[in-house]
Amino acid sequence: MDRFECTSSAARRMNSPEKLVERLFPFIKRARTLIVGQHIIHRSKSQLHFLLITHDISSRSRSEILRKFKHYPIVQHYRSTDLEKHFELKGTKLIGFRKSGLSKSLYAELKPYRINEPFRRQEPESPPPSPRRRPIAPRKRSREPSSSKRFQKKSPSKPSTSRHPRPRSAPSSRS
Repeated sequence: MDRFECTSSAARRMNSPEKLVERLFPFIKRARTLIVGQHIIHRSKSQLHFLLITHDISSRSRSEILRKFKHYPIVQHYRSTDLEKHFELKGTKLIGFRKSGLSKSLYAELKPYRINEPFRRQEPESPPPSPRRRPIAPRKRSREPSSSKRFQKKSPSKPSTSRHPRPRSAPSSRS
C-alpha cells in the first residue's frame, strides 16, 4: 500500500471532486451574509451578490423576481424545508447573499443551478453619425505680447505713477 493513499472514508470524501455546498452554510449564517425577505432584498441591492430561490416557489413570484432582479445572478436550488433545516428560516423561499468572499465561494458552487442569463446591455449595431464640424482656424498672433495691448491704459500726457518706478537709464553721449 502506498503511503500517500487515503484509507478512511472521510478522507476520501474530502478529496472527492463533488463537494457539498451545505458545508458553507454554518459559516454564512455566522457571518450574517444572508438577506431575507423580498422587500429588504430590494432595498439593499447595492450589497447584493446573488439570490437563491427554492423549487417550491410559485411561478408568478418566480417571474416577478426574475424581472425585478435581472441584473443579479439568480440560482434555483433546494426546497423551503431545506432552507429551514440549514438556516432555521421557516417558510422562506427567497434568500439574498451580501457581497463577500464567502458568498463568492458559495455562488461558484451553485453556478450550475443559475436560471437567468447574465445581463448584457444592448449595444447599437453602428455608432450614431457624429455631426461634422468645421476645423477651427488658428488665431493670428501679433508680434507684441497680448498683455501690453489689452491691459495697460494708454495715457501719453501723464507719466506712469506706479509704486515701483522703473529706473531711468543714463543719457547716452553721442557725438
